[in-house]
Amino acid sequence: MTVRLPIVDKAEAPAPRRRHPRWLRVKMPGGDGYRELDRMLKELGLNTVCKSASCPNIGECWNNRALTIMILGDICTRSCRFCDVKTGRPLPVDEGEPRRVAEMLAALDLNHTVITSVDRDDLKDGGAAIWAATLRACHELAPKMSVEVLVPDFKGDLGDVDAVLDADPDVFAHNLETVPRLSRQVRVQARYDRSFAVLRRARERGALTKTGLMLGLGEELAEVEAVIDQLAELGLTILTLGQYLQPSKRHMDIDRYVHPDEFAALAEYARGRGIDHVESGPLVRSSYHAEGQAALIRRLQASHGTIGFASLGRGG
Repeated sequence: MTVRLPIVDKAEAPAPRRRHPRWLRVKMPGGDGYRELDRMLKELGLNTVCKSASCPNIGECWNNRALTIMILGDICTRSCRFCDVKTGRPLPVDEGEPRRVAEMLAALDLNHTVITSVDRDDLKDGGAAIWAATLRACHELAPKMSVEVLVPDFKGDLGDVDAVLDADPDVFAHNLETVPRLSRQVRVQARYDRSFAVLRRARERGALTKTGLMLGLGEELAEVEAVIDQLAELGLTILTLGQYLQPSKRHMDIDRYVHPDEFAALAEYARGRGIDHVESGPLVRSSYHAEGQAALIRRLQASHGTIGFASLGRGG
């Protein structure tokens, strides 16, 4: 019996999905540590960017008791073309969330943690008050834990940035995500200059600052080096460089896969320009290996960080 396959117009046929190179393959998440964190999060009604943004490192990190709590809900008011977090109308602010976040992190007995949030452009302060309340609750319930905040741009309102800084984060992070030429295309409702101004304000206030870039979006090497130069001049403390991975067909296409050797060369370049710590590799994300940086953070605070819970002598 002969089976006739339908004739498909090549112009209409979908392009074959790219296979990730071998250096981007990870194991499926699982294990006792993963299940324990998943249970705790569900019981406390908390969100993580690990799940919401489909992070490829979730299995590795959660089994090491490392996670990034995402406050202010799991629905973002923006629609960045690289991000898998849901977009829409967020729920009302949960005033009890800061305490629950602090209780969970204290129970995990961590040395360092990262907290992030969705964008809340619907709120007058962009969520800054909840950010400050979360930080203060963490300082109260887990005084030996250093806290890194990965904040939105608060639509450029530096008063909101100050409200977060006033609550003494140990590291203040805000991601530029890409080079200036591609910024509007990648982050439709954000601006490169506004994001840089947020980092500048934090550095002027004496915070240890951190930012991250995704590679593989169509940027040129010279553009990446120019951003690194600008960040080094600012006095940036920590830089992350990772490969952009397309969460779904609705998101931006991958322009190219960046080889691990290129990531290593960029890390060397950034360190040579004076950036204290660089995490650079295909699977690196904003919070990758952050849990191992507690000692580094305290050392850097002692040398050139003038704000931060640990630097104020209350971090143990």
